[in-house]
Amino acid sequence: MLKNKSISLRALEPYDIETLYEWENSTDLWRISSTSVPISKHQLELFVQESSLGIYETKQLRLMIESNENKKAVGCIDLFDFEAFHKRAGIGILIFDTRDRQKGVAFEALTLLIDYAFNFLELHQLYCNILIDNQASINLFKKAGFSIVAQKKEWFWTGKTWKDEYFLQKLNEAI
Repeated sequence: MLKNKSISLRALEPYDIETLYEWENSTDLWRISSTSVPISKHQLELFVQESSLGIYETKQLRLMIESNENKKAVGCIDLFDFEAFHKRAGIGILIFDTRDRQKGVAFEALTLLIDYAFNFLELHQLYCNILIDNQASINLFKKAGFSIVAQKKEWFWTGKTWKDEYFLQKLNEAI
């Protein structure tokens, strides 16, 4: 279910800590992830250990996006703010290296996780938040069937100016 011919979505493993450490501490990404402080390897070790508890306990699921060709992790995809009762979750994705972007990997990973969320977890809806100037992410999520349903004015402070953010949503039409 979490694999196609070119990529696999797999659970976090202890050997991912070095990769996650690099990604999580990349200040270039802090702007889009609302992060403002570095994360330690110890914190990541605890996160990887906790992830084995499952989405119903931790209310989140992070999966590594791995190339089937070379077994290299190129990014990660998350379900967060999981609400079992309301059958919804937020979704986010990262393809870390710019050389791995614009190759369809993000769309494949997003499609696999949407299928998992709707058909296995039986969620009714997924949502995401995207800064209005992140056209690549807006295009990705719209291609995957998400719709812009709201614009949050002056929602995100960059340290210099305020930016608006879109709220996108995808409903499971089968439920």
